[in-house]
Amino acid sequence: METLYERDLFAWAMRNAAFLREGRLGEIDRMNIAEELESMGRSERRALGSRLAILMMHLLKWRYQPERRGRSWRATIREQQRQVAWLLDDNPSLRPELQGLIANTYIDAVLMAVAETNLDEGIFPVSCPFVWEQLMSEDEKQWD
Repeated sequence: METLYERDLFAWAMRNAAFLREGRLGEIDRMNIAEELESMGRSERRALGSRLAILMMHLLKWRYQPERRGRSWRATIREQQRQVAWLLDDNPSLRPELQGLIANTYIDAVLMAVAETNLDEGIFPVSCPFVWEQLMSEDEKQWD
């Protein structure tokens, strides 16, 4: 038998929210609420990793194709920096995970840079060449 959670996530969420507000804790779907909350946390972590990968990809392009630098790349770098900052402002508990996220998403940044530039993957460093301060710097000289 299919549950409301499986049939209609929105209806399930509204029902459980009402139960919580009314103090009807015995009627809430604890297990699925816990799973959804954990999923929300993972989603925020993935969003941060994705933004970091895009930021690093554009910084790699900036560094390894200086002749192609332009306003578009600069704007994308600054936009990703803002998005990373906003995600961290909203989720400060992700700060201790930054080094791991940077290391783990760097390969994604390299693969995206290779796909967009047709440069050989071997020209990029094996591990992330950027420290946090470079990633978030507004000073373009720090990106080189």
